[in-house]
Amino acid sequence: MALVQNVIFDVDGTLVDSVDEHAEAWRRAFLEFGRDVPFAHVRSQIGKGADQLLPVFFTEDELEKFGQELSDYRSALFKREFMPKLRPFPQVRELFQRLRQDGLKLVLASSANEDELERYVRLCRIEGLTHGETSKSDVSKSKPNPDIFDVAMERLGRPDPHSVVVIGDTPFDALAAGKLGLASVGLRCGGFPEDDLRTAGCRDIYKDPAELLARYESSSNTWPWTAESLSSKDDESR
Repeated sequence: MALVQNVIFDVDGTLVDSVDEHAEAWRRAFLEFGRDVPFAHVRSQIGKGADQLLPVFFTEDELEKFGQELSDYRSALFKREFMPKLRPFPQVRELFQRLRQDGLKLVLASSANEDELERYVRLCRIEGLTHGETSKSDVSKSKPNPDIFDVAMERLGRPDPHSVVVIGDTPFDALAAGKLGLASVGLRCGGFPEDDLRTAGCRDIYKDPAELLARYESSSNTWPWTAESLSSKDDESR
């Protein structure tokens, strides 16, 4: 059976504990522009970029008038008040080191701004451990559109989709991966319900990067999935 040889990682909520902070930054930005939206409603949309998130809460006319201003306000607020509080999930660096040791190619696929992504890489201490990165500036449409993962595939050299797995924490990651025929695995550390992850297409579910590493190490130092096993897990649960 063919082993998975390429892994595309989402970042926010997957490697870095940042979902609540992003949601609160958006909520406060909405208030600044006259829209009081409950935190839970905003949080349910985290994982999308601004281009996909804002139309959920504002009309086309409103976004034409102040959409960019709102997005810029949120970005500055997030960097000023929330980014300094962020922490990586446990054992991200150790997971990346182990996968690289065994020859897997790793790419980051994020809707974050390029400077934010650079800070996340430093925060996780994974400099030099990836084969490429994608950020907001690389695409015109964010998840659940597949553009970011398509760029990630380019960074990997366009491998066979059956040799690739996407790891993310939101249903939007799984939906985007599915549009390219890529298998996806969900992590619960971003706070999205397991049922939502499975409904969106995640073939397997884990708690966080530390559990992924533990599963890897308990599988005789091989990735715990093959292309065949991932394609057969649609109706299975752990």
